[in-house]
Amino acid sequence: MALRSEIMSRSEALQDVRAASGNPASGNAVNGAGPVGGFADALTGALQQVSAVQAHSGDMQAKYERGEVTDIAQVMLARQEAGVAFEATLQVRNKLMSAYQEIMRMGS
Repeated sequence: MALRSEIMSRSEALQDVRAASGNPASGNAVNGAGPVGGFADALTGALQQVSAVQAHSGDMQAKYERGEVTDIAQVMLARQEAGVAFEATLQVRNKLMSAYQEIMRMGS
């Protein structure tokens, strides 16, 4: 039951992050200024979040090995989150590379 509530709280936190990251870009578009940095900033922010999730996973694993954390479910959940975040990042990279290659083919 505690694991379920932790998953729910993390899900809500992710939704809050998504909502917060979406607001600045839409605010700039409304003002007519256009997105500042736009895609590059969004990509950098996403990579930083993935890095933070992976760092948290590493910390949890180290704490478990030292005996500071006794709940293996928390450690495994952190490792799964890091794995999913990395896989999502890899898929985004693959799609970006595919789009870039397609654009390069258009010019030829």
